[in-house]
Amino acid sequence: MSFPLENFRVLDLSQAVSGPFAGRMLTDLGADVVHVEWPRGDVSNAFGRQVGGVTGLFTQMNAGKRGISGDLSSPRGVALIARLAGRADVVIENFRPGVLDRAGLGYATLSIENPGLIMLSISGFGATGPESQRQAYAPIIHAESGLLSRQATHDERPATDIALALADSLAALHGTVAVLAALTLRARTHTGQHIDLSMLDAMIATDDYVHYAADCVDDYSLQRGEIWDAPGGPMMIAGDAKLIWSRVSARAALTDPAPKADLPTKIAARRAAIADWIASFAERSELITELIAANLPWADLRSSETLLDSPSVKARNVFATVDNGEGGERSVVRMPYRFSDARCDVRGPAPTRGHDNHDVFAEWLDLTKDDVAALAAEGVLR
Repeated sequence: MSFPLENFRVLDLSQAVSGPFAGRMLTDLGADVVHVEWPRGDVSNAFGRQVGGVTGLFTQMNAGKRGISGDLSSPRGVALIARLAGRADVVIENFRPGVLDRAGLGYATLSIENPGLIMLSISGFGATGPESQRQAYAPIIHAESGLLSRQATHDERPATDIALALADSLAALHGTVAVLAALTLRARTHTGQHIDLSMLDAMIATDDYVHYAADCVDDYSLQRGEIWDAPGGPMMIAGDAKLIWSRVSARAALTDPAPKADLPTKIAARRAAIADWIASFAERSELITELIAANLPWADLRSSETLLDSPSVKARNVFATVDNGEGGERSVVRMPYRFSDARCDVRGPAPTRGHDNHDVFAEWLDLTKDDVAALAAEGVLR
């Protein structure tokens, strides 16, 4: 089986999470993605355990790509990046709006030599508007999008950021969709595209609670599961206490413990009755059987470590292993696409800076090893 994006070339000028994650998805789908690492290094290499010169986060974002070194401070370095962009189908970048334009690598300049070029530009607040130059990381966008305020309002405790770079991931996912759409459009029109993708826009577009505010509704409940003490450890049961009580009481023939009480007392009494019912089971498997019979979805409360033991994760081969650069292996998450007659898979480890200079410049620009060595000696590649 072939990869869907074989023969497409992607020049990844981005760092951290949003841009590199988009490039990683395109890599697993078969594109030749070349990640340019700048002299200061990629910020994702500052987080986690380094093995073979790269961290786990950097590996996850860049597995399967090829790596070259670049330098925007050098005119010759900029010219070299521009030549590579001239041979690319897609360029990914997540600099602050205007940075690449001032360096001579903006879309308006690159598309003159490469009219079919598709450039994905990811930024916090977009390339237009009064806040385009604001510094933005995932926590900033989580706060600005209303996500954290909503959690604080319904939890009645101070807002704290979520333990997930959600804004980066959503921007990457929407960016990848836009790139694939632009490639499809180019096949019809033979023209390129500049995609201006705001992390804030991506958060709002993917937030299924924003429609309440858009529809002027300020009284709503978050549809979240609840955690209960259960035999064998905590368990989540999907649904609010009212729904859980309705289904558990029907299944177990429980009577309402406080039928004439005020609402807070009634809720507390029903919660206690549900908790007693859950605690009455000697075995977790017996409880699960009853929850299924009551049509109540349940979940084990896993940690990131015990997730590896999930039967679904094991059966679907969610994790792959790649060379760690020191004679061993490290785990990388596969992209979740399962095609009936095409491939999508992790295609190798993450590259260290400059690892593929010779091969990439030879294949993309027809440079010899001596040419590349001379560029390195002159400090153009570092």
